Amino acid sequence: MAEEIFDIVDEKGQPTGETVTRSQAHAEGIRHRTAHIWVVRENGEKTEVLLQKRAMNKDSFPGRYDTSSAGHIQVGDEPLESAVRELAEELGIQADPDDLKFAGTFPIQYEKEFHGKPFKDNEIAFVYIYDEEVGIDNLTIQKEELDSVEWFDLEEVYQACQPPRDEKFCVPMGGLEIVRNYVRNADEKLEKVSNGVNIGMLIGLAVGCAVGTATKNLGTWMCIGMVLGMLFGMSVGTKR
Repeated sequence: MAEEIFDIVDEKGQPTGETVTRSQAHAEGIRHRTAHIWVVRENGEKTEVLLQKRAMNKDSFPGRYDTSSAGHIQVGDEPLESAVRELAEELGIQADPDDLKFAGTFPIQYEKEFHGKPFKDNEIAFVYIYDEEVGIDNLTIQKEELDSVEWFDLEEVYQACQPPRDEKFCVPMGGLEIVRNYVRNADEKLEKVSNGVNIGMLIGLAVGCAVGTATKNLGTWMCIGMVLGMLFGMSVGTKR
């Protein structure tokens, strides 16, 4: 089987025009790109993330819990198409590109030893969020890459990865930070929309009552006012 070839990239993750083999990239610490996909769901008041337990034959962090799905971006490929492919290959999730939300990038750089061999990683990770409904029992996992998957509370994983890190996890902190910020921003946006709708409905109701009283058609104008106010409030809340 031919060895994987990656684009060498700059500090922003842009290809330089040069390429490198996988083995050379990790032997010399040459910067390349990866796609990281986080499968998330809301469970009550908690946000949970699906983590994969890496196969014992992996060349780094065998047997530890990692990002939902991740993989190297092959030479000439784009991050989004790589993310879609990794989800399908590792978890059997057939996602459309529009199902993945780009959340940001972060650098990964370290030197460790695995299986008695030195391993140097130097990459720019492109992070995507997948929040469509996922049932573990319906997944088809790639046994060559991972042993199993499991849902974890996002905040508990974040705390477990603080120094001193729980060695059960090898989740990169940069990825966790991006996911937490994404979830926080999404919650804030939802709250603004909800507040906008409520305020808009109250204003619309008041205006509808006034117009309805004046035209002696109170019920109709109250309904019209509430609907128009709700739509206006939703629009304002979204823009905020």
